[in-house]
Amino acid sequence: MLLFSIALVLGLVLLVWSSDLFIENAAIVAEKLNVSPIIIGVTLVALGTSAPEMVVSAVAAIDQAADIAIGNVVGSNIANIALVFGATLLFGAIPVNGGLIRKEIPILISITLLTGYCFFDGTLDWIDGTILVTAFAIALVLLLRGAKDFEAELTEELPPQDNAPLWQTLAKSLLGLIVLIGSSKLLVWGATGIASALGVSELVIGLTIVAIGTSLPELAASITSVRKGHHDIAIGNVIGSNIFNLATVLPMPAFIAPGVLQASVVSRDYGWMLGLTVFIALVCVLFVRSNKQQIPRIIALPLLGSYAIYLFILAS
Repeated sequence: MLLFSIALVLGLVLLVWSSDLFIENAAIVAEKLNVSPIIIGVTLVALGTSAPEMVVSAVAAIDQAADIAIGNVVGSNIANIALVFGATLLFGAIPVNGGLIRKEIPILISITLLTGYCFFDGTLDWIDGTILVTAFAIALVLLLRGAKDFEAELTEELPPQDNAPLWQTLAKSLLGLIVLIGSSKLLVWGATGIASALGVSELVIGLTIVAIGTSLPELAASITSVRKGHHDIAIGNVIGSNIFNLATVLPMPAFIAPGVLQASVVSRDYGWMLGLTVFIALVCVLFVRSNKQQIPRIIALPLLGSYAIYLFILAS
C-alpha cells in the first residue's frame, strides 16, 4: 500500500509539471506554424492528453479487464465535463467561440449518440469498434476542414515567440508529453493498486480512480491554459479529448477484448455521460448568443455538483 501511495503522489507532481511544459510549448509551436489555437486544442493537445486513456484501455483490454477499459473511457468523459471543465471555470469565465458550436459540439454529440447505438445491444465488439473508428476519420476531416476560418474569430493571444529554433520547441513539447503520459501511467498504477487492495470492483475502478487519474492531464492542461490566457486551447482540449476517447480509445476493448457490457454501463453511466454532454452543449449555445459570449464561473457549481452526485451514486 505504501508503494502505491508513493506512486500516486509522485505521478501527480510529475503530471502537473509536464502538463505546463507541454501546453506552453504546444502553444508556441502553434504560433510558429500559424496554426489556430482551437485546432491545436482539438487535435494535438486533446490527442496528447487522451494518450493515458489509450495506454490504460489497451493494457486493460489485453489483460482481459475490459470493464476497466470501458469504465475508463466513459468515466473519463464524465470527469472531463463535470470535473475538469467545472474546475477550470473556477479560475475564470471562458469565452465561447462561435465555430465551436457549429463544428466541435455537433461532432461530440453525434459521436456520443453513436456510442449509445453501439451500446444498445449490450455488447461491444469489432463491428462497434469499426463504426467508431470510421466516425473518428470523418470527424477529423470535418474538424480540419476550413481550419483557417477560425483565425478571424480568435481574440486570445498566444505567448510571444522565443528565439529558439522550432525543433527545440518541439523537443520540449515532446518531452512534456512523454512525461505526461508516463506520470499518468504511474499515478493510475498507484491508484489502481490502492483500490484493488480495498476490494473495489474493476468497473468502479475504471469509472472513478482510473478515469480521474487519466483525466488529470486534461485538468492540468485546461487550468494551465486558462491561467495563461489560452482559453480556446482549454475548451478545445476538453471537447476534443471526449471525441478522441469515444472514437479512438473505446474501439480498443472492442477489438482486443469484445464481449458483453455490464447493464449499469448502459443504464447508468452512459446516460450520465450523455446528459452532461447535452448540458455543456446547451450552455455553449446559450452563452455564445449572449452579449458577453462567455461561459460564466457560476456554471462550475452544477458541473462539480453533478460529479459529486455521480460519485455518491457509484458508492451507494
